[in-house]
Amino acid sequence: MIVLAFALSFVLLVITTLHVYWGIGGIWPGTDAATCARAVVGFRGVDEMPAPFASFAVAGCLGLATLWPMALEGVFATPFPKAGLAATALLIALVFLGRGIAGFTPWWRRLAPEQPFARLDVSYYSPLCLLIGLGFAVLAIMEFAV
Repeated sequence: MIVLAFALSFVLLVITTLHVYWGIGGIWPGTDAATCARAVVGFRGVDEMPAPFASFAVAGCLGLATLWPMALEGVFATPFPKAGLAATALLIALVFLGRGIAGFTPWWRRLAPEQPFARLDVSYYSPLCLLIGLGFAVLAIMEFAV
């Protein structure tokens, strides 16, 4: 399970880094703030990126999630009991699974129809969320099974 934990942490670290980049004004994968927002935010009528605080808040949450698989696998010392780490990993799994499932619903498509976000969401963002959620669920369930 250590390989899964490292893979999850690596993917989450990349996503965290992207949110920090956007928080400091980065515009990739767009060519300006409006095209970047249409690619990564996707809400109807979006023409600018969220405030830096929002990007940094998401980065902070993702940063904590990045550490969780490593803590669960005992890569570094933590004051939290394994059962608490596993229970929290299940909650993190539910968040990612929920986001992943939402991306395939008509409700979400109405909420976030901008292109290229809608296409990227169905092709990459939502499936990635499902995989991350599944990874957290596996790590948590394996810990409870011990």
